[in-house]
Amino acid sequence: MVSQFVSTHDVRLLGDIKFDFPEGTHAIGRLDNHSEGLLLLTTNQKITRLLFQGEMPHSRTYLVQVKNRVSEESLQRLRTGIAIRIKGGTDYITTPCDVSIVEQPENLFSSGYKLRDDVPNTWLLVTLSEGKFHQVRKMVAAIHHRCKRLIRVSIEDIRLDDLKPGEVKEMGEADFFRNLKI
Repeated sequence: MVSQFVSTHDVRLLGDIKFDFPEGTHAIGRLDNHSEGLLLLTTNQKITRLLFQGEMPHSRTYLVQVKNRVSEESLQRLRTGIAIRIKGGTDYITTPCDVSIVEQPENLFSSGYKLRDDVPNTWLLVTLSEGKFHQVRKMVAAIHHRCKRLIRVSIEDIRLDDLKPGEVKEMGEADFFRNLKI
């Protein structure tokens, strides 16, 4: 699914979800069509500016499944900042972030992609406060690992928890602002 309501391409859109979205609803911090997880929707035009363009950085956390085992040295490179290629073809050093290896996460919904049983993989929990285009995928590629699954599990204190794909959970504006720390 593409995290938008309108597209010129023949793709599944947010409007395909069985929910009566208010006029003017838009996504905050979109997910690409190969990623999954938490997507925030609002009718408040100021939220994106406050959350992603304000002076105070805001955290986003992802579960990332990569092919093969990740070494402690590679984790440290991710934690302290790593060079990735950004728009315009320039190199960019990512800001320091939190990265840890996690055991096989439970209660994950099938992504439709299954790694072969004979190929090792690693699940990472990555928390960062910036969001360059495909940043997490580029970061793991920079340590020579291929991202097989990317799931956004939180933005600040709003968490995916047990929300299923396509489910919508409404939140009052005061709680929304408080949980996003804006």
